[in-house]
Parts: sequence; C-alpha cells; structure tokens
Amino acid sequence: MEYEAVIGLETHVQLKTKSKMWCGCANVFGSPPNTNVCPVCLGMPGVLPVANDEALRLTGLTGLLLNCSLPRFAKFDRKNYFYPDASKNYQITQYDKPSTANGHVDFEFQGGISRVRITRAHLEEDVGKSTHFDRHSGVDFNRAGVPLLEIVSEPDITSADMACEYLNALKDILIYGAISDCDMEKGMVRCDVNISVRPKGAKELGAKIEIKNMNSFSGVRRALEYEIPRQIAVVKAGGRLTQETRRWDDMAGITETMRTKEDAHDYRYFPEPDLMPFVPTEAWLEEISARVVELPLARKKRFMADYQLPAADAQTFVDDVPLGTYFEGVAKGAKNPKSIANWVINNLRARLAEANENLKAEQASIGIEPGDMQLQGLAELRFKPEALLELVSLVEGGIISNSAAQVVFAEMFDTGTAPSLVVERKGLAQVSDTSAIEKLCDEVIGANPKSVEDFRAGKAAALNFLKGRVMKLSKGKANPAIAGDILARKLG
Repeated sequence: MEYEAVIGLETHVQLKTKSKMWCGCANVFGSPPNTNVCPVCLGMPGVLPVANDEALRLTGLTGLLLNCSLPRFAKFDRKNYFYPDASKNYQITQYDKPSTANGHVDFEFQGGISRVRITRAHLEEDVGKSTHFDRHSGVDFNRAGVPLLEIVSEPDITSADMACEYLNALKDILIYGAISDCDMEKGMVRCDVNISVRPKGAKELGAKIEIKNMNSFSGVRRALEYEIPRQIAVVKAGGRLTQETRRWDDMAGITETMRTKEDAHDYRYFPEPDLMPFVPTEAWLEEISARVVELPLARKKRFMADYQLPAADAQTFVDDVPLGTYFEGVAKGAKNPKSIANWVINNLRARLAEANENLKAEQASIGIEPGDMQLQGLAELRFKPEALLELVSLVEGGIISNSAAQVVFAEMFDTGTAPSLVVERKGLAQVSDTSAIEKLCDEVIGANPKSVEDFRAGKAAALNFLKGRVMKLSKGKANPAIAGDILARKLG
C-alpha cells in the first residue's frame, strides 16, 4: 500500500514595529540581555497592556496580502502555560476570534502554480529566549512581548519541497509588504510543522504529529525528509502513531519525542480581561487597503507579459525590487525592453556590485565599520536613465558595435557622460562604408588562403574567423554584419 503525507505549517513572524506589542520597550535585536524590558513585558502584578497600533495595522495588511477576510470583530485571549521563557506564565494571543481568516498563498511549484490555503493569521506576543550553559541556564526577556504573527496553513502541503516553496513565497510576500524583515538569523521567522500520513487517496487524516520551533527552511526540509519516511515505516510495520510533539535535532538529523500533544483545553484559553475586543472601522480598513502592494508572483507575471521578458529575467527583478523598478522606469520608453533588461542585469548590476566592493575596502582601510559604510545605490548613479535608452539605440541602429558599447557604458558609469559624446570623443562609431570595408575584406582574404579554402570546402566557422580578422584590422570599427555579407559574397 502506498502512503502520502499531509502537512500544515504554523509560521511565526516578528512584526516590523519600533516597540513591543503591549508596552513602549524597543523592538530591536542584539541588545545586552534584559535591557529592553519593563514591568509590562515582565508580567509584574498590576500592570496593564496597551495594544500596539502599528502591529494591528500590519496584521490587517498581512491578511489582505494573504487574500484573507478581515472580520469586523476580533479579540485577544490568554493562553496559559508554564515555561521559564514566559514570564507571565501565560501568553496574550488570539484564539477563536482572530484578526484575519480564510486566505491563500499562490506560488510556483513544479512548473505550475500551487495554492496553500491559510486558516488564519493571528496576532500574539513572543516569549523570551533561554540559553543553556554547562551548569546553569539564563533567560533573556528582551524578545518577550515583541509582536508576533502566527500564520496557520491548512494541511494542503504534500512534500518537503512543496513546504519550502510555500515558506519562501510567504517570506517574499511579508518582505514586499514591509510586514517583517524575516531575518531568520535573528529569529524573526520560526516554524512548527504538523504532519500525518495516510493511505494514498484516503480522506481521513492520520495522527497529527507536531515538530516544534525550527528556525530555518532547510531545517524544515530535513525534518520532513526524516519524519515522513519514519511515520510511513511505523504504519507499514503495523505500529500505531499517536498525537505528540517532537523536536528536531539538527546535528543528529532526527526528530525526538518531547511530550504528548496538548489540546486547546490544556491551555485553558479565556478572553483577555485587560484588553477590549478590536472592532475595525470602515476608515481603518480603507487605510490598510491603501498599503497593499503588488505581490512577487503578480510582479513576475506582469514583467513577463508587459515587457516580454523570460522568466529568469523577471525573477531577477522580483528578487531585487529597486533594480526592477529602475528597469521599468527605463523600459517604458524602449522599443526592445529585453535589451534594456540585458544591460541592467548583466552590466549595471555587476558594475554597482564592483563599485561597492571597492568602496567597502576603501572605508574599511580607514576604520569605518560595516554598519556605517556609505555605499552606491541606483539613486547615486552618475548617468540618467535616458542614457541607457540612448546606448541601446546606438547599438541597435548600427552606430556602435557591442564591444564599443561596453566601453561607452563604462565611461557612462564612471563619469556620467552621455553615450553619443563618449562615442564622438573616443572615435567609436562603426564604419559602415561598404567600399572601405570591402578593401579590408580583400586584404584579409589575401592574407588567409587556408581559411578561404576551408570555407569553400564547407567549413562555415572559417567565415567567422575571417570576419574576426576584418574586425581586428579595423580596430573594432567595421560593421560586423556588413563585413560578413561582403566576405560571404566574395567567397561565394
């Protein structure tokens, strides 16, 4: 009998706010332990939480970006549990009345578009961070109370590969919407995996097993690649899987039992008595709607449709938003947007990277720290966007060769000089005078009898060699198309 996996993901994302969820403490990473804390986020008796307005807005915006509905009534609840990193011994979260519900994420997978439904994206608070030493443990509460969005998917995922593609698509959406920086090295994104197996084609779900607190997408992939075969092997051997929570041991590459899985009643949820329900107004919803941005997949499809770009080029402009925006500003006035894309991706991006590496080295040599370095961006380019259009026009019009265009671009980048002026100053214009090129062709034919014989014997590559000699003789100025035509006619 064949078995299939059924996977749902709970993705926890720290929101991009300046302060914590219920107090005014700074929401920053890397501060000394327990320095961004106050009686509210430490859960001292008698304190009262006040909801972070921007966190509520970012939650609503996330709902719209994930195609969710935004209910007109939401509330906060207490989720009771006792761990050293939860100073209050409970977490303020949303349970049965979340701020967003019933959405979906579309993403590219295996040559098509897949969809994973979103159950809800609910707002809560993060907990502290425990660090374990040889003889003792410490808890840093700087992270406690940071606004946290838990995005819960339906069990629509069927493989480790699909899980990773979904997570990457979700991460891109959140970064596009400025919901979170999603820096996994700083713990801004963590993931719990719910997985079960069942006979292929069956409707009933198997026992749900949760793998907790993975802080990398590669960890999610490896955990699933281990856990799916493990569960199938248990069932095939006649064993019985029970609902439980497991941990992923990244070093050993295995999952291990932590505890029997809790149900909702084990957390003793009840409405948070210190917070009023949240009832968004029409004006609030309109304000959130105005912050909706074009999503990565939609942007890719539009670049391919509007500018006839191949998927790889469009993806480059999805991954690098400023570069894509710059390209679009130039390409709207171009007859051949693909040519503009080639120059932006292959030349402009490379020169910017090279210039910034040089700037880093220069600034490091005088003691400037990486975080304080001033680097060159698209806004600091010395040439105007129209210059790129002019350069492409010079090439496509046969005024300069591709090799000459590289020289022109380098001068444009370094000095901001207009392309036509560079061509004039450096004498880079192509020679298209057929009589002048014909003399060069005659000279090359006379000097290379062996290549002439090879061409007449059917070796087409010999013509390219002869054309190359013409270009060298003309110092790169001969129009290569004209030179090729004349050579072919003369050797005919």
